[in-house]
Order: sequence, then structure tokens, then C-alpha cells
Amino acid sequence: MSGPRIQLIHAVMAAQKPVHEAFARLWPEANPVDLADTALASDIAETGELTPAFTGRMAALIRYGVDTGADGVLFTCSAFGAAIEEARQGVAIPVLKPDEAMIARALALAKEGQGHIGGLATFAPTIPSLAGELEAAAEAVLLNPEIELRHVQGALDLSKAGDQDGHDRLIVEAAAGMTNVDVLMLAQFSMSGVRGVIPDAPGRTVLASPDEAVLKLKALIEES
Repeated sequence: MSGPRIQLIHAVMAAQKPVHEAFARLWPEANPVDLADTALASDIAETGELTPAFTGRMAALIRYGVDTGADGVLFTCSAFGAAIEEARQGVAIPVLKPDEAMIARALALAKEGQGHIGGLATFAPTIPSLAGELEAAAEAVLLNPEIELRHVQGALDLSKAGDQDGHDRLIVEAAAGMTNVDVLMLAQFSMSGVRGVIPDAPGRTVLASPDEAVLKLKALIEES
């Protein structure tokens, strides 16, 4: 008997491998299946903001997962948080935004005294989306952490051109410039591969979104 069916929804296919690897390591019993709308990334880059049309598209993607028997839905692109939040209202199965589990972990660490939270993103529209989610989540748990988010310019272009080593090098260099933060979030699923090569900095915890998302979704489904 197969395990829970998890509908993965991708805007960029670079997120596919990291999230499948996270499932294999952390929840091998699950059955992750892929659905992609690769126009989403270019459309949000062009509009520069989340319009009501994006909420409708998120709702349609969630509905596809529900209609095909998913036990949970996980989005893997971090630029659509507010649209996903609105679209998932009233859905009977767990629907997880890409970074919300990582944000929750970062805030838990902030409660323990690691109150300076940093984040890196290779896709520029992720920055305002992540900032809004982080600020709202912090307010909900009565925290006021110092937040510092940076765009790793050029990394995504290198990845698209097939230069993964160059992509990874720019992220590691950006991380080297954020040793002042207590928690460093790697916002894109496609960034998670560099987590193990980012040099340790005293007192800093580095978080990757796929691992946190898989563990959170596993807990939600096992509790339901």
C-alpha cells in the first residue's frame, strides 16, 4: 500500500530535485507527485506584484491536487505566499506554502534568543513575499525579530544557463556576508543543495526550506 500522496506544485523545475531528495531522506513512505505551471515565475516577474489572478491560479492548482486524490499539497516556489494563503482557505487537506515551515522554525529559534533572522533568495520577487510572511508570522507569536533579506543577484541566471557551480558559488559568497545573523534562511528550494557547503559561523543556524516543509507536512498529515 502506497503512502500519503503529496501534490507538489512547481513554478520552476529546479525545485523538483531538491524536494524529492528531501522526501526520500525524511519521509520515504510518502508518494510525491509533480505538477508544474512554469509560466508563473515569468508572470510574477513581469507584473511585479501578486494580483487577484494569481490567487485564482493557486486555487486551480490546489483543486487539481484535491481532485486527483492528494492527501496534502506543497508549493515549492516562494514568491506566491499571500496568494496561496488566500487560495487555501476552506480546503480540507493540508496545503503548505514553501517557506512557512522554515519561517516557523526560524521564529522558534528567535524565541530561544536567536533574534536576528536573515534570508537569501535567488528570485527577486521572493523577497517581498518572504518579508510579508515573516513579519505576519512574527506578529502572530508576539515577536519582533530583526530581519535582513537579500537577493543573490545573478545566481538564478547562472543556473538557467547551466552553470550550477557558479550559482552555488554566489550563494555561498552571499552567505559569507551574513555572518552577523543568528538564523540564515535559504528561501528557494533550488538553493538547498548549498546548505552543506556554507561555512559554519559561530552562533548561526542555516535553514533550508525543503527539509522544513517535508517535516511539517508529515506532522500535519500524521496528526489528521
